[in-house]
Amino acid sequence: MRELAVSRLGVVPYGEALALQESLVADRKAGRIPDTLLLLQHPSVITVGVRKGGASHILATPDHLAASGVEVFDTGRGGDVTYHGPGQIVGYPIIDLRPDRQDVHRYVRDLEDVMIRTCGAFGVDAGRLPGLTGVWVGGNKIGAIGVRISRWITSHGFAFNVNTNLAFFELIVPCGIADRGVTSLSKVTTTPAALTSVEDVIERHFLDVFARQPAAPSDAQALVS
Repeated sequence: MRELAVSRLGVVPYGEALALQESLVADRKAGRIPDTLLLLQHPSVITVGVRKGGASHILATPDHLAASGVEVFDTGRGGDVTYHGPGQIVGYPIIDLRPDRQDVHRYVRDLEDVMIRTCGAFGVDAGRLPGLTGVWVGGNKIGAIGVRISRWITSHGFAFNVNTNLAFFELIVPCGIADRGVTSLSKVTTTPAALTSVEDVIERHFLDVFARQPAAPSDAQALVS
């Protein structure tokens, strides 16, 4: 069974996390590191994917975003526009899908499965909606996905709302879907869950879904310090 190094980095500015991912992708392609999962949070930021028209789904003006302390980044991931902020666990898998998982659709479904199982661990019935990416509780999205794959090495990944301030999603049309809402684990459960506890569950289910075993922590922390 292949190893997975998991690094929990706390709060990392989006630009730093993007540079870190690019460095780790190069290291993974060269075989210098094992498969790696970064778990972190971002200060408030809106990211725009490569889907055409994504920037038009930012509803707030630049002045309002600046006054609210929200940065905006164009990214190389798939998908539309989304929000990241404190209380949201972001997962960036830097893994090699070769030789047996070279299927983009399967990879996205596997990420959804990790979040669905995580919700289940906290007593929340979550699932998929036909034709839509991500994880949903009723008609509201609790987990978003936007990935990039280069030579079967993955980057970007998923965002899972734990106790995120959902008001920030009103600044955008989340993922370009105007007729659906956004929710969080704290909103759909009666007992608040600590972020570290949710990270524990995400890590456990990621190892299970992707058939990996824990490795020693990578040097990802050193790269952002």
